[in-house]
Amino acid sequence: MHSSLAVHVGDWIKTELLQPQNIRVNTVAEHLGVSRQAISALLNGRCGLTAEMAIRFEKAFGVRAETLMRMQSTFDLAQARAHASNLHVQHFGLPNQADTEAWRG
Repeated sequence: MHSSLAVHVGDWIKTELLQPQNIRVNTVAEHLGVSRQAISALLNGRCGLTAEMAIRFEKAFGVRAETLMRMQSTFDLAQARAHASNLHVQHFGLPNQADTEAWRG
């Protein structure tokens, strides 16, 4: 996926769940039992979604935690791919498939 198509899950939560219902950050934080700073950081893309926070949103809004986590993972991977050329890693010279199967026994 091209990085321009990957949306941070916090932005999606903000625009699709909270803004249409005029739900404030303070209200969400209180309802989920987390700090206002934690919610604000997520919604503004300053931090990623954790599995625990995904479950909190699932319980509060009915959006599956797996869906939210996939969105976060897709975003993270797109961001990493955008900078992949900066990663200087040599390819392992792995043996061909037949050699690999023989090695496994």
